[in-house]
Amino acid sequence: MDAIDRRILDILQNDSLVPVATIAEKVGLSPAPCWRRIRRLDEAGVIVRRVALLNRRMVNLPMTVFVSVKAPRHEAAWLQAFRRVIVDIPEIVEAWRLTGETDYLLRIVVPDIETYDAVYQRMIKRLEFSGVNSSIAMEELKFTTAVPTSYIKVKS
Repeated sequence: MDAIDRRILDILQNDSLVPVATIAEKVGLSPAPCWRRIRRLDEAGVIVRRVALLNRRMVNLPMTVFVSVKAPRHEAAWLQAFRRVIVDIPEIVEAWRLTGETDYLLRIVVPDIETYDAVYQRMIKRLEFSGVNSSIAMEELKFTTAVPTSYIKVKS
């Protein structure tokens, strides 16, 4: 990768619908070589997918709940069962395995507290937990899906 690839990635992370001709102009290339670079980044797996980000309020999902989960035991079978539970619940939009006191952190989006409780009930009905702690987000201070490209090692 080089500096042009980094600039292309910055543009696409901000808006993946920007026409190739516009990207090419912004990075100083003609459209065909720019398109080839984008295709190469796709094929190499640098670009994982292109998605539409929805306005959660407009789709009636204004509430974000962060849920800390403690596993009752650390074994492969429990982890596999947990993976099946979280995959089956669409309101769980992120799940992370952590170090420290909390084993897993979930980010759940729902319309209201009653819906969160229904999600919680579905989880505990399917799997045993040692502890579950929920925190409701009061205000979103920063949200981005873009990652910094400044750490990409650029060829000289």
